[in-house]
Amino acid sequence: MMMGVAATMMTAGCISVNAPDKPIVIELNINIKQEVIYRLAEDASNTIESNPDIF
Repeated sequence: MMMGVAATMMTAGCISVNAPDKPIVIELNINIKQEVIYRLAEDASNTIESNPDIF
């Protein structure tokens, strides 16, 4: 039984792994605008609350 499995695996062929011809390109479209605006708005709000007389 074990010999049959080994013989089948040896005659199954060779697996070949080749690197692609072109470089792999991963595009990351990350939008951080919303987070920056939120942080600026929060900072501005804190500044206004800390210094109400400057406006």
